[in-house]
Amino acid sequence: MKVIASSLRKGNVVEVNDQLYVVLTAQNFHPGKGTPVTQVDMRRISDGTKVSERWRTTEQVERAIVDDREYTFLYEDGEGFHFMNPENYEQIVVTEDVVGDQKPYLKESTNLMVSTYNGVAISIELPQRVSLEVVETEPVVKGQTAASSYKPAILENGVKTMVPPHIAVGTRVVVMTADNSYVERAKD
Repeated sequence: MKVIASSLRKGNVVEVNDQLYVVLTAQNFHPGKGTPVTQVDMRRISDGTKVSERWRTTEQVERAIVDDREYTFLYEDGEGFHFMNPENYEQIVVTEDVVGDQKPYLKESTNLMVSTYNGVAISIELPQRVSLEVVETEPVVKGQTAASSYKPAILENGVKTMVPPHIAVGTRVVVMTADNSYVERAKD
């Protein structure tokens, strides 16, 4: 299926020169002069080689037909990361290079999308936002809450983020999985 280059997102699978690639990052650049372009960093599925491509935003790119299904994360062991299809209880093993830097967000019973091609897992897509507890941050200072400055914090999964001054240890916050950025105080 052909799509325009500007519509590519992280996790998409594209076919270039009879090779399958998983999109790691995709950025659209619109210079003042010249043609807008899409810069895409990809990982070749067959051997894990990282490649950068630059296409005009209106250029057509072949998007591979992959099977996207919801899976539940079970556990990690020496083989890799084990996921289960909640519909038929079929299990699939995903290798560490496919999971990559998304590993801290994998908690037992987390539901996420796994893309497979010919029965092999090629990419995972986490929920956009997750709720996590702050385990370490500077103490709240009275009178400092009016400032729009942020302070560093470490979340329960070990990820570092910046939070507003009023957030204390033990507070649950919502963060974006794509860039570890603070969104809001969790309502749960």
